[in-house]
Amino acid sequence: MHPFRIAKTGARRLPVLGLALFMTLGLFTPQSQAAPVDTTAAAAANAGAAASAPRAIPVPKSPHAINANPRFRLSSQDAAEESAPAPAPAAKAGKWSASAAADACGDLSGVINATGGALVQQLKALPQISCTYPLFNLTGENARKAFREAQMVTVADALRADSATYAGDNRASTGQLVMFLRAGYYVQENNADAVGGYGTALKSAARGALDAFFASPRSKDVTDANGEILNEVVTLIDSTREAGRYAGVVKWMLGRYDATWPGQMNLAMQHVEWVVSNGFKASDDDRGWRAALKADPALLDTWAGFVTRNGAQLNRLDVVSNVGRYLGYALDVPELKDRVRPLLKDLINRYPNVGPTAPLTMNLGWYTRQYDRNNCAAYAICDLGRRVLPLVLPLQHTCNPGLGIRAQDMSPDQLATTCTSLVNQDAYFHRIIGDKGAIPGDVNTNLEVVVFDDYTQYALYAWAIYDIDVDNGGMYEEGDPAVPGNQARFIAHEAHWLRPDFQIWNLNHEYTHYLDGRHNMYGDFEAGMTTPTIWWVEGIAENISYGYRGERNADAITEAGKRTYRLSDLFDTVYGQEEDPEVNSNRVYRWGWLAVRYMLQKHPADVRTVLGAYRTGDWTGARTFLKQTVGTRYDADFATWLTTDCATNDCGPLPEATAAAAPLCTLGDPRQFDGNCRRDGLTASAGNYSYHFVYLPAGVKRLTITSGGGTGNADLYYGGGSWATTGSYQAKSAHAGNAETLTIDNPPSGWVYFSLAAAQDFSGVSLSTQSE
Repeated sequence: MHPFRIAKTGARRLPVLGLALFMTLGLFTPQSQAAPVDTTAAAAANAGAAASAPRAIPVPKSPHAINANPRFRLSSQDAAEESAPAPAPAAKAGKWSASAAADACGDLSGVINATGGALVQQLKALPQISCTYPLFNLTGENARKAFREAQMVTVADALRADSATYAGDNRASTGQLVMFLRAGYYVQENNADAVGGYGTALKSAARGALDAFFASPRSKDVTDANGEILNEVVTLIDSTREAGRYAGVVKWMLGRYDATWPGQMNLAMQHVEWVVSNGFKASDDDRGWRAALKADPALLDTWAGFVTRNGAQLNRLDVVSNVGRYLGYALDVPELKDRVRPLLKDLINRYPNVGPTAPLTMNLGWYTRQYDRNNCAAYAICDLGRRVLPLVLPLQHTCNPGLGIRAQDMSPDQLATTCTSLVNQDAYFHRIIGDKGAIPGDVNTNLEVVVFDDYTQYALYAWAIYDIDVDNGGMYEEGDPAVPGNQARFIAHEAHWLRPDFQIWNLNHEYTHYLDGRHNMYGDFEAGMTTPTIWWVEGIAENISYGYRGERNADAITEAGKRTYRLSDLFDTVYGQEEDPEVNSNRVYRWGWLAVRYMLQKHPADVRTVLGAYRTGDWTGARTFLKQTVGTRYDADFATWLTTDCATNDCGPLPEATAAAAPLCTLGDPRQFDGNCRRDGLTASAGNYSYHFVYLPAGVKRLTITSGGGTGNADLYYGGGSWATTGSYQAKSAHAGNAETLTIDNPPSGWVYFSLAAAQDFSGVSLSTQSE
């Protein structure tokens, strides 16, 4: 899977009383700063994506990982924070509701329709700050009337005038003026066509208002009454994109803050994080944080001192961790590197890398990787991953010789359940694909599944232990399957939002990538990205994952009704192709599911042709077959299938392959198999057997036995060196119908025996063997 994230760094902030809860948890994760993917040409985009890492397939983050807990705030860039205002912000006296607000605040039409001095009077007449919250939801003509530039200038001028006599509290309704401005910036950002542009008049007026407020002596009162206003004014700095201009305000807050600050002042300190974070993203002029730091490098020392002076507060949920971690951004300013390196080295090594201080130390460590990647020695953290590995992932469990789990915290039952799920999925995969065994030369015989306790733990530690990006929901790393000893690894986390139920996020989808890479896709991930193969890579992973778990892919079935893409277009799918991340996700995963399901149902021979080319690394041949031989031939039928089969039958069942792909056996004894071949037309009555055997030379690493086709119900049994029966066997595959697969690792040399047991009368069944 390819990483995607919603980048809304320019979006305005929401009312802080509504978002204060996002700040309290403080469990932060590093954010990827990857450049956008160039999608001007499909093949070029694939090549570019593949060049970043060998066979590293990131997993999309689940929206539930954030949204299921409204208190969980990953960083100042998360979409949960940047979206429309919360419908029920929490006010100081209790929970705010629309009906209660209507009773307490009255109709806001006076604010929306007033101009000049009357607008200021209407705002000041509002009985409390929270009465402004509905303004954040304005759209269309109401948004234009309320927040056009002239209105904003009027209120900014009023705030400047008020600030001259600011008394350190909201007795003059100063907070209502501040919130109107914040709402205006937010609404204009999201409805610019309706509101109109903002220019130099507002820029000048806003600067005047902020300058006057911070010039007021009472703006520095360390009280809840002042903090109620100050936290919104600090946020207004971010709204106006004036971080650099007010660096002195931030320096004062960093230098003065201590554990005695009351709650509202703590909240104001929290909002310094927004100013710092987005200030680093501003252009390098007088509005940006970078220029401010270059002009006053002593800010860095104040910042580091803010952390060490308040180190006793570091408890994972605190303001010191939240603001302190952004000191690492200064490494991205070349002129500051020498100044900031010793500060970061001290902080990273002063406090433990696990436990309550980890959000600070591990985030700062991540910034050194991001902005000073090849200089870990300067921070004494070249061995950081090795040091935290046994502390963070202490559990090691072996499912079988080819599959192991390394985990942060899993019960014995959870370990056993996970092993069973993966081992059984192996057989299901082969029943669907009907493959010819592992690709010759592929030595990825061992997979390690790494399971962090939740998304936060994954994001804090996986980058250091495994040197991966973590702005995703997990990562599958195939490595180079031609290198002996190569370790294939799926790095994952629990779906903590589903607790108390236990589930590893995207486990079965990612295990399919391992199986697909080993049995269908030649070489490593870079090789497979030479031409667009994502329609298959992600489409088959989705089909196997949903099919194996017996779950309905409701999202894909809904997409089918929209008929967004032609089948021939889906053969061109690449990661990052669509500008909107949600649209891209739909195309890659949901439409990939649809394309592969259609092809497996309607044109399995074509799928075998494509996979035959993929297995040998003939990417151009597969691409030519899809785009020229198949071309647009199936587009009309695909469109019909979307509106018939998908509408009435959930897109139809996922068909299982038969043994018919292998050549017929040639030996006279119908029981004997001569290597990789098949027997057709096998029959037995209920309670009886169709017995078979094959001679295996020394050195065979894997034997795959597959049955399918025909009628009735035949189950597959393997007996090793003895005849296989329902009462004496070493392995079995017993499902409804005749599609069964057994994979025997390291079978003995010599004669081995297997049989089809008739759970019901069966006839016309095909049976094949594949050894490697």
